Amino acid sequence: MKNLIITLCAAIIFSMTSHAQIFEPVSWETSIEKISDDEYDLIATATIDSGWHLYSQSVPEDGPIPTTFKYKTNANFELIGKTIEEEGHTIDDPVFQMMIKFFEDKAEFRQRIKVLNEELSIVEGEVEFMVCDDEKCLPPDYVDLNFTIKKNDASKEGVSLSPFGVTDDTSQILEPVKWSSSVEKLSDNEYVLVSKATINQNWHLYSQVPPKEAGPIPTTFEYEVGEGVELIGKTSEDKGKTVEDKVFGIKVKYFENEAEFRQKIKVANADIKTVKAEVGFMACDDKQCLTPTFIDLDYDLAKAVKGTDKGTSDDEGENRGLWSIFIVAFLSGFVALLTPCVFPMIPMTVSFFIKQSQSKAKGIRNAIIYGLSIVVIYVLLGTIITAIFGADALNALATNVWFNLIFFALLVVFAISFLGAFEIVLPNSWANKADKQADRGGLVGIFFMALALAIVSFSCTGPIVGTILVEAASKGGIAPVIGMLGFSLAIALPFTLFAAFPGWLNSLPKSGGWLNTVKVVLGFLELALAFKFLSQADLVLQLHLLEREVFIAIWIAIFGTLSLYLLGKIQLPHDSPLKHISVGRLLLGLLTLSFTIYMIPGLWGAPLNIISAFPPPLDYSESPYGVGNSKGGTGTTSADHSDLPDGGHLLAPHDILAFNDYDKGLAYAKEVGKPIMIDFTGWACVNCRKMEQNVWVKPNVLSTLKNDVVLISLYVDDKRKLPEGEVTDSKLRPGKKLKYIGQKWSELQTIKYKTNTQPFYVLMNHNEENLIKPVGYTPDADEYYDWLTNGIKNFEE
Repeated sequence: MKNLIITLCAAIIFSMTSHAQIFEPVSWETSIEKISDDEYDLIATATIDSGWHLYSQSVPEDGPIPTTFKYKTNANFELIGKTIEEEGHTIDDPVFQMMIKFFEDKAEFRQRIKVLNEELSIVEGEVEFMVCDDEKCLPPDYVDLNFTIKKNDASKEGVSLSPFGVTDDTSQILEPVKWSSSVEKLSDNEYVLVSKATINQNWHLYSQVPPKEAGPIPTTFEYEVGEGVELIGKTSEDKGKTVEDKVFGIKVKYFENEAEFRQKIKVANADIKTVKAEVGFMACDDKQCLTPTFIDLDYDLAKAVKGTDKGTSDDEGENRGLWSIFIVAFLSGFVALLTPCVFPMIPMTVSFFIKQSQSKAKGIRNAIIYGLSIVVIYVLLGTIITAIFGADALNALATNVWFNLIFFALLVVFAISFLGAFEIVLPNSWANKADKQADRGGLVGIFFMALALAIVSFSCTGPIVGTILVEAASKGGIAPVIGMLGFSLAIALPFTLFAAFPGWLNSLPKSGGWLNTVKVVLGFLELALAFKFLSQADLVLQLHLLEREVFIAIWIAIFGTLSLYLLGKIQLPHDSPLKHISVGRLLLGLLTLSFTIYMIPGLWGAPLNIISAFPPPLDYSESPYGVGNSKGGTGTTSADHSDLPDGGHLLAPHDILAFNDYDKGLAYAKEVGKPIMIDFTGWACVNCRKMEQNVWVKPNVLSTLKNDVVLISLYVDDKRKLPEGEVTDSKLRPGKKLKYIGQKWSELQTIKYKTNTQPFYVLMNHNEENLIKPVGYTPDADEYYDWLTNGIKNFEE
């Protein structure tokens, strides 16, 4: 597998860096051969250029894409057996380093059919195939095949087809993902819109769920539904893979080879025949990512086939997510036990059951029922939450800016409550009514005793339950139910066990001030977690209000204050007088103090790997040079900090004068008489950051960028909306508008330079003519410097 990845990456890079090389090594010809009155052979013949080879229909696992034939379903004929192929050659393939069967020069494939209706005149099909030579492979391609049946002619007669359309010879536009749409009918008014992505070998498409850290652009669907069409739930997706992504360096979920997305709809108007949608997505291989792409999809309801509501097939990934939320909730339940609202209730409640029961067995039985009642109450809460918001809606809430802000506010309120400012309590009347019902005795009375416990202890358990439900929102589905199951089991388990073994009660520590300490510690943790949700909202909106240093400073303040509290230097309203510090409290205080000190270097750019999932990424910084530094790098800047030209800014940490507006950058270059370097980049472009951090910092490169060129950085994934006056029609997608800044620069790159990969560097003169052939990712600093200097020399000449 490793050899396969390395080889294919090299092949893709080679194909990208080759100028004007659109390879068409295979052409297809179709014909038919009459076998009997109602049987024919459909013959597809591939003509293969010298030095290239086409792979068999059957290849080993982890090998190339096999040649695959699909025939359009038609009631006028039926397939007989499978498509057969010639003998070919089976050798040790130099590209994939395994024994593979392939064809050279020419290959013939035959599919026998039986004609069921004499009116049949044409059979439509499609072939998917991949071709390689001894050094590289081309992306998989698709060709439509049409087989014309002539009843009175048994000779071969066909039409030639090319696997590539008419293409500009200079084009390097990669299209590794192809989309198709279909419809499944569930009932008279319910359908499933199926969107299928076919992904080229070695490329991957990202999930709809964005990672918690800064990462790739997620796949998104926007359906154009008007009156009479209702979306049911959210778009589901295949299980995919969750791995450590080589491009972004974080865990992400993505799809390889193919992916299917399903959206259930309800149609109230029988006159509606089609539904339209737009899918936005990003595709990457192991070295590069393409610009976010938007594709229009049409779903023809009239051509719907009978289907079933399969939903998402991501069972394995979903199960892992549910297990994680269960474990976190279970541990949170044990923490809730140690709060002053719950812990004292354990011996009181267990003693009550033992005294009120005629036998030990009956006491144990009643305690078990009591514990199960607690589970039922909390699981019912999770069920209600899921029913109100929907199984998939919570997931959407977790990634929504406004709900991230709401979650932030909720957790701050919970934290302040735990710190002792006030208590969150349910109405006393609820507890009184539950107590009255508990007096009835029997199973009903036991259930209401459990309900009374849940109501009375809400001031301690409520914030924890709320936090669990917020975290469960990021999982979606039945996660709130699973979360409440885990939490309630941890709460109920001690009551049952101590009822069965009452002697254990003697081993419990006595209630006291330590219970409030637990509550206060939880308050500090809630407060720290709250800022994660505020940070997510800030990152999505790119407001730069809570950048990395600010986030880390807030956490240092929170955990530093917690350390002082644990060491007895601070007291809060509900604390008991503290004469001495217990060993456990001292150790916990030292641990939080060590953690606080560990975070301090983060203000100067330290990565802080232990908490890397919480603060914003390193490049989302208020002071990229580190606190206390205002400049970095070497050489002189093109303009001082106090007098920057219109539209210019200093690109940290190098102090390179840069523009993000094409026209303003071009105007300034003409004013100062310097060549222009366009940097097509992206916020989510890892290789762009690698160039900036590893190549641009070299003294000779940095000096050139700061003094000899005018840099224009255009972010193709900038999701900020264009001003109303700049919204224009797309030239690549007729009928669509360019709504975002990133779309504007992406379309400029694609149309003008016939490529859509980043980073992509262009050196041009004031007439917007290239001074030298543009380059992409160039990790060799010397090679990159030579490219810069040669282009500048051409400008001076």
